[in-house]
Amino acid sequence: MSASRSVLIYGGKGALGSHLVQFFKSKGFHVGSIDFVANEGADYNILLQNNQNLEEQGESVKSGIPEGLKLDAILCVAGGWAGGSAASKEFLKNSNLMIQQSLWTSLIASNLAAKFLKDEGTLVLTGAQPALKATPGMIGYGIAKAAVHHLTKSVGSEKGGLPKGSKALAILPVTLDTPMNRKFMTPDETWTPLEDVANILHSWITTPDAPPTGSLVQLITKAGKTETVVE
Repeated sequence: MSASRSVLIYGGKGALGSHLVQFFKSKGFHVGSIDFVANEGADYNILLQNNQNLEEQGESVKSGIPEGLKLDAILCVAGGWAGGSAASKEFLKNSNLMIQQSLWTSLIASNLAAKFLKDEGTLVLTGAQPALKATPGMIGYGIAKAAVHHLTKSVGSEKGGLPKGSKALAILPVTLDTPMNRKFMTPDETWTPLEDVANILHSWITTPDAPPTGSLVQLITKAGKTETVVE
């Protein structure tokens, strides 16, 4: 693997992001991380601040990209989870948080991709399989992820703004096998291992086998085996 390949991971200190930093470093990639906390395994870090609005955060991230760098891929795996129906006491607070964690990051990643991706590069955003339908028990989460789905289709369109031949794709997991999920839930054979996600993304970046641009790709794990279902 040539060391000239370069990937930027938005959310590089989270569970999936940390795994991806380690995985792509092991494959010889030059790896950057964007997060509120530095990932010591990355080649460079762009640190976020809590007190910035969307535009300020976007400009801050862009200014942190090493000069002259062109990326093979941007993988936005930032996000979080909060529940609540419209009657929930924390409904507006949680919805605002979900929009910032999932949609703001995806918008900034898309903006970065338009400027810093190589031709035929890959932008991957993170949606959610449950957000393909109503999510009454977690409305804010569902709204944010549904917006990411729309963003993926739009950015992945011919006039979406990406460099020539580039693809925008979204992964739609159900439940990822992370330490935080294990803390609050009992894992089962439908949870998707982080290594499976890493292998799928690596394949999309390095082979011609990626789905068509604009695709929403469900990650469905059964009996410990993960398959992709393209929307």
